[in-house]
Amino acid sequence: MVAERQAPPSLRRTLTLYLGVLLAVFAVALLFAARDYGQRAANRSYDHLLVSSALSIADSVALVEGQWQVDLPYAALDLLAMAPEDRVFYRVADSRGKLITGYGDLPAAPRSSGRPGDAPRLFDAPYSGEPVRFVVVARNLASPSAQGEVQVQVGQTRRAREALAQEMVNRALLAISVLSLLSLALVGVGVHRAFRPLVRVERELSRREPSDLRPLDAHVPREMDQMVAALNRFMGRLSSSNETLRAFMAEAAHQMRTPLAALRAQAQLALDDEDPEDMRRSLLAIERNASHMSRLLNQLLSDASVIHRSNLQRYASVDLAETVHQALYEALPQAEPIPRVQLAMTTGPVWVQGDALLLREAIKNLVDNAVKYSGAAPLQVALTVDAGHAVLTIADHGPGIAPGDAGRVFERFARGDGVAAGGAGLGLAIVKRVVDGHGGHIDLSNRREGGLVATIRLPRSLS
Repeated sequence: MVAERQAPPSLRRTLTLYLGVLLAVFAVALLFAARDYGQRAANRSYDHLLVSSALSIADSVALVEGQWQVDLPYAALDLLAMAPEDRVFYRVADSRGKLITGYGDLPAAPRSSGRPGDAPRLFDAPYSGEPVRFVVVARNLASPSAQGEVQVQVGQTRRAREALAQEMVNRALLAISVLSLLSLALVGVGVHRAFRPLVRVERELSRREPSDLRPLDAHVPREMDQMVAALNRFMGRLSSSNETLRAFMAEAAHQMRTPLAALRAQAQLALDDEDPEDMRRSLLAIERNASHMSRLLNQLLSDASVIHRSNLQRYASVDLAETVHQALYEALPQAEPIPRVQLAMTTGPVWVQGDALLLREAIKNLVDNAVKYSGAAPLQVALTVDAGHAVLTIADHGPGIAPGDAGRVFERFARGDGVAAGGAGLGLAIVKRVVDGHGGHIDLSNRREGGLVATIRLPRSLS
């Protein structure tokens, strides 16, 4: 059973998800910050009232003839009674802890490193079954007959301040929720607008005909420039490949039509002939046309293979000396008469960066041409190294090349004037395509003593 392919993730959904998670994290962080701020703001507000109430009570304490007198200001306690559900506790005691007035069982303040009378001391402690906020204020009092210290402790339950803090948190939560929803909506709109260029590119491509490979003329953001440029380059290569394929098919059809027509005519003539000698001549003509067609078909297939592999450009280190030996073995006829070859090779491997099959095919075409025009004269092949280049020279003893044909013979299906019949005009075109694809250069020149010299220069590689 073949496992189902998992659907690819949506880029829009992924981007929205990550931005949404980021907004959620910020919203939670803001909520905690608002909660902390609300608690601290509520504590500051109610601590200020608590300290003011304790100081007001401390101001109402007097030492008269060695006796403590307290004229309790109830207005000070009314300041803390603004929250109806809160309860207020107080105690006034001397320095020895003796109760003067108030609640005697209030919890003592924690020990402080400073002096007790330095500043009001605030602390939280449980009392009467719920948490209470306390403040302790100390005052030194003196009279003509005595002096002493009084400590005033006032406490208030935390209901009002917690309600205030919760109210601030609720308001912050409402603001954060509205802000988060607006941010999510803005993220959605931003993601939608960010992907609009992709949608435009998709629509433009979907409306095109399969043969329309014109470059895209879409206005896209800077981040998509490279993608659109790569797509345009790809379509350019595809268009060039299609044009090459169409030209190849048209030229192949044109080149094959003539020998096929001649072959059919010769076969029809052979069928109509009654004289054995005339029939033999017709059969010989059929054999010549069939050989020409076979050679043409082989070169057409070789040309197609060269075009395909040249576009791929899967190059590796190739020993050109070994490639020359293989090309000679495959190109030279194995039956009599076997042409003579004068081979001059440099010692050791000659490394170039390229495709071994393409290089071998190019050398085979040059050797095949040289053998065809050399006759009984020897073929001269040399491989040398010159200033970072590998130089391959193949010389024959044929008629050479006319000065006006030096550039035209590299065109496909083009042949020089005065050459022998039977060629397809593709050999040198294949060689030119291979050499150019490898960053090299090919020259054709005539020898003084007669013959053509083909020189290929290819850049060398280290290994």
